[in-house]
Amino acid sequence: MDKMLSEFITKHKLSDAFQETALQFYVPLASTLLERINRGESPLFVGINGCQGSGKSTMCAFIAEYLANNFNVKVVNLSLDDFYLSKRARKSLAEQIHPLLNTRGVPGTHDIDLLSRTLLALKQGHSGVQTPAFDKAIDDVKYVAQWEYVKDQPDLVLLEGWCWGVMGQDSTALSFAINQLEHTKDEQCVWREYVNNQLMDNYQPLYPLFDYWVMLAAPSFNAVYQWRLEQENKLAATTEETNNHIMSSDQISQFIQYFQRLTEHGLATLPQRVNYLLTLDHNRQVKQVVIGD
Repeated sequence: MDKMLSEFITKHKLSDAFQETALQFYVPLASTLLERINRGESPLFVGINGCQGSGKSTMCAFIAEYLANNFNVKVVNLSLDDFYLSKRARKSLAEQIHPLLNTRGVPGTHDIDLLSRTLLALKQGHSGVQTPAFDKAIDDVKYVAQWEYVKDQPDLVLLEGWCWGVMGQDSTALSFAINQLEHTKDEQCVWREYVNNQLMDNYQPLYPLFDYWVMLAAPSFNAVYQWRLEQENKLAATTEETNNHIMSSDQISQFIQYFQRLTEHGLATLPQRVNYLLTLDHNRQVKQVVIGD
């Protein structure tokens, strides 16, 4: 275990503090999932919610590696980010519906049909399922030849996403702009309504496929800027291409406004509904765990 953790920390360029977090919080979560799999809940579908930069991708990677290496669990680790629509498809949406849909992120900018087909194939225990990949550095879908290929029937399917598990808002809540982006670029509420309708009509119907829900809850939306900045710097450090879409600090400040509404809505409504809640402080350290049914 010590060797696996040490190698994981090095591989993902994490601080030594991750070891304590993993042992104290992520291993118990992995053990809970393993118990359910051993009881016959296979493939076990687990949805993970966490705002940008909260560490959900790292947590999922650790759980997948820990269970695969120590218990021979066959894990498929998915991110909602890998189901983003292509740059061309988003450009078409922006021209037909609203210019803000040119920017990836919100419900409506994912290939929800592909996500649905992928989840159903995995739920039915199919082998030979291909899972997509999105390259944020070039802001476009990777070639199909670069997609992952699931050889074996999975025991566990993880799907993490910043808005995954969040329910749509009441229409009255949409009428008030909550930041400068909404106020100046969505005055008629077209974008907000489209995003909300997409969430309710196409994302929520997939939630019942999931057996267990986990949330990494930020202290507030104010933490997102710093976390997202760290995330972008990490992406820049691992990207060799000069013609990429790595964002500056000012661009990040603008970019996160696309996510503010649903992030705040999720922080207000999801904690009561998940099975495993990890509350974070501004340094992304877990301060409390609440385990439900």
